[in-house]
Amino acid sequence: MQRVTHDRPWPLHDVAATRAIERDAAASLPRHALMQRAGLAVARLALALAPHARGVWIACGPGNNGGDGLEAAIHLKASQRRVVVTWSGDESRMPADAAAALQRARLAGVNFASEPPADFDLAIDAMLGLGSTRPLQGPLAAWARIINGARSPVLAVDTPSGLAADTGTGVAVRASCTLSLLTLKPGLFTAGGRDHVGDLWFDELGGAPSHEPVAWLSGRSTPRPRVHASHKGSYGDVAVIGGAAGMAGAALLAGSAALHAGAGRVFVSLLGDPMPVDSHQPELMFRAWESLDLGAMSLACGCGGGAAMQDALPAVLARSRSLVLDADALNVIAHEPPLQHALRQRSVSGQVTVLTPHPLEAARLLGCSTTEIQSDRLVAARELSQRFACIVVLKGSGTIVASPANLPCINPTGNARLATGGTGDVLAGLIAARLAAATNTATATDDAFAATVSAVYDHGLAADRWPALHALTASGLARAI
Repeated sequence: MQRVTHDRPWPLHDVAATRAIERDAAASLPRHALMQRAGLAVARLALALAPHARGVWIACGPGNNGGDGLEAAIHLKASQRRVVVTWSGDESRMPADAAAALQRARLAGVNFASEPPADFDLAIDAMLGLGSTRPLQGPLAAWARIINGARSPVLAVDTPSGLAADTGTGVAVRASCTLSLLTLKPGLFTAGGRDHVGDLWFDELGGAPSHEPVAWLSGRSTPRPRVHASHKGSYGDVAVIGGAAGMAGAALLAGSAALHAGAGRVFVSLLGDPMPVDSHQPELMFRAWESLDLGAMSLACGCGGGAAMQDALPAVLARSRSLVLDADALNVIAHEPPLQHALRQRSVSGQVTVLTPHPLEAARLLGCSTTEIQSDRLVAARELSQRFACIVVLKGSGTIVASPANLPCINPTGNARLATGGTGDVLAGLIAARLAAATNTATATDDAFAATVSAVYDHGLAADRWPALHALTASGLARAI
């Protein structure tokens, strides 16, 4: 058993792959042994989570998730805990492993009750686990409400009940801690997942995944050391095109992020009233975008650009070496089929493109609703990357980075303090700087994908390290990077 930390990447498996892994693992073990291992793991984590707990309530559902809870109840009772199990199901329809666990719990003298205890020191959610897509109903819904209203710690078995393992959607139990079994699932890390799982632990139950993952959870990257014999040209040029009238701040934030991320030179092309210099950041150089050698630069395009982006995009799409399209650039492209065609053609020419939509911008690009995007963020990110033949950063809780040539990565860093104006502009500038460095040394798409993944990770990490008593601002975030 190990705690899931962000120091390395983790493979993620969907429900279908996890079911197959479960079948393979069960076939190699004595009958019912896999569920018994799961129950023992749950009991051990429960004792570590609440070592002084005397009263433990275990809410068990009708399937194998409930069976894991029943097996845990046997061990917790043997550890002299006052265990109460509420179980909901039809005994005649139980899976074989869960039915065996029910009989074992009865023989062990586990206390079953029709209602939760009046007080408890720890609640274990073993109601609905892997593969559950239906909402909580009847007694299970009532128990979930009690769990969510309790002050005691809550341990969820495999996934919090009501949370879809593949997508992170659903009205679910809010756990203090979740023990994911056999595999880590994408839904634990994106959409509503991070709001429900609490501290996350993982137990392979003695096996190892025998199927390819569907995605990866990003891990910390190691920056390349800068060699002494280098100069500003070694780290690439970044240009930011945006900042229509009244929105210059968005372009300046992107430029500031690129500057603090280590770009060799940073140019800012404002589409509104030009600024000769930013006195707070004199390193930023202001130029008309038409005067720049776009083919030699990494561009961040769209930050506060408004409708003025329309005129610049044809040349930007045709000529820029590496390109980050954000905000208003995405909105213009969403309504212009010729620009969409030009965007797709960039991959044919070996030009690197990264789109950074939030869910509403992603919905505009795909011609659907934001609800549809959020209902399956992995699918939406993959569809965007395939349709436009580029790298896509679908922002939100559990930001997803996808490309046609790579398995998607879900980002584990960041928090709700990023929900303030300008932080997306900072991300666009940071990605542009990382692309400038990557494409200055190689042109491989894999390098651009890795550079994007690392930028998203570090953007979120800066927010996670933000002082607790200080409001996060986009300008401060750009400097913190």
